[in-house]
Amino acid sequence: MVEEVFVIPTSFAQQRLWFLDQLEPGNPVYNIPAALRLTGRLDVALLERSFGEVLRRHEVLRTGFAETDGEPVQLISPSAVLELPVTDLSGLAPDEQARRVHELTAEAARFVFDLESRPLMRAGVLRLGEEEHVLLLTMHHIVSDAWSVSVLVRELAALYEAYARGGESPLPELPVQYSDYALWQRQHLTGEVLEEQLGYWRRQLAGAPPLLPLPTDRPRPAASSFRGAAVPLTLPAELTGALRRLAQREGTTLFMTLLAAFQTLLSRYTGETDIVVGTPIAGRTQAETKELVGFFVNTLALRTDLSGDPTFAELLGRVRDVALGAYAHQEVPFERVVEEVRPERSLNHAPLFQVMLSLNNAPHEEFQLFGLKLRLVEPEITSSKFDLTLSLDEQGGTLSGSLVYSADLFDEATAARLAAHFERLLRAAASDPSRRLSALPLLSEGERRRQVEEWNRTGRDFGAGVTLDRLVSEQAARTPEAVAVVAGDERLTYAELDARAELVGRYLRHSGVRAEARVGVLMERGVGMVVAILGVLKAGGAYVPLDSEYPEARLRWMMEDAGVGVLLTEERLLGAAARAGGRVVCLDRD
Repeated sequence: MVEEVFVIPTSFAQQRLWFLDQLEPGNPVYNIPAALRLTGRLDVALLERSFGEVLRRHEVLRTGFAETDGEPVQLISPSAVLELPVTDLSGLAPDEQARRVHELTAEAARFVFDLESRPLMRAGVLRLGEEEHVLLLTMHHIVSDAWSVSVLVRELAALYEAYARGGESPLPELPVQYSDYALWQRQHLTGEVLEEQLGYWRRQLAGAPPLLPLPTDRPRPAASSFRGAAVPLTLPAELTGALRRLAQREGTTLFMTLLAAFQTLLSRYTGETDIVVGTPIAGRTQAETKELVGFFVNTLALRTDLSGDPTFAELLGRVRDVALGAYAHQEVPFERVVEEVRPERSLNHAPLFQVMLSLNNAPHEEFQLFGLKLRLVEPEITSSKFDLTLSLDEQGGTLSGSLVYSADLFDEATAARLAAHFERLLRAAASDPSRRLSALPLLSEGERRRQVEEWNRTGRDFGAGVTLDRLVSEQAARTPEAVAVVAGDERLTYAELDARAELVGRYLRHSGVRAEARVGVLMERGVGMVVAILGVLKAGGAYVPLDSEYPEARLRWMMEDAGVGVLLTEERLLGAAARAGGRVVCLDRD
């Protein structure tokens, strides 16, 4: 019997994600994994029944995708089954058990979905003991988002509780489904509404820089691998409170204050003043969508002008205007903005922006099920869609989260240092928002001392009577093929430099240059000048640098005052050398 399916257009966000999957099939970077710790006696059959009801309620979880006339469509099945396998780890020693939990959690997060299959969700239970389990859940982003995870867990908890007590589902039927939203979006975002929204983004992002030139530990590869990792970041209650008070005084929000500080940090790291940072927005502007599972989240590109070295308070005003303008035009999907703006595209970086900032201020819910405690476990981060993503969670008066970084570009130590600089900048801005951005400190006292004092201790004791030309000769003997001088496209090894300088020195000695004699050097900066100076030293003389831009009278006076008898030059400066006086030696001709 052939299963009847309903064919519905995709939302714009689903359409873009489907095309990305066609370019890189099976890339797990668009998976949304979750792990939940269950403490107490677990009835797996009841949990499986709860999942079945969640799938019945949310048709997007019974949806696959296919191509029709070159475009993706949603294929909605009337039913779907989610298997809930149990892996028993209870017999393992604690260390081995922890290792296997880590391995299986990572494996679940990397699961490769076929977008034509359904459901685009998988789950499994790890049994650690009689009253200790871990529920692993992975959904593809094309049918879900972070908000959806909260909806799903909340419904699972309510259903499990009701079933365990012998009741039926306590959840009201959903008034709309994700397919209704997809149809509404395509009907609503047309004509004048779409043009007004797109017009704002065209103006806002016109001429935006294609790439933020962050200093990286490694060159950017030709194509991103999306490998990532994260360093933790926690802003204590006293700092969080100070930031909230600052935001209130300046008529902004906590998010806007964090964005202003983050863009300041990026500007200080790159030297740029045109900074674009992306941020996710829930995208659930209709009340009916708040209880739905689905891909609603949208992305806003927030572009701020940091030019003129404003005070932090002044920057907050600029950021507020940018954010409010973006919020007023959030309905147009990011993928449509990208199509409209047509930024430079590359396989090694995201279009429009490469850095994200996310602030989650939704309260954390802790569920007490029938005989069970449920706690969300933060998954290990192993992928990164962007160069950097700063993700913060506001809970209990503090801000905590992580800085996710591209492992293609950055080392862990670099990301940790950037996170520390962000906290230091926040403290300075909260303490005195009237300071200009350039005056907000980033470095700790230890970093400042290391850069200003330790790194500048470059003196070395070469011993008495050791001359520069002798040091070069000794280095040429040790590493003859090592590059000694670079000027434009021209390079000299130590062996070549020493040999050429020796020829100049020998010529000067044969020409009567003796110890302490002063020899003029009238040459442009480059390899030839270095050879000339070293040759003078090898002859035992002292070199007198002369600039061809000086007036003739000035050059003559310097030659006479220094007692210069021989003047080294090059062919293109022969005219200036002849006017300076003295015996002229043209090194690239004589």
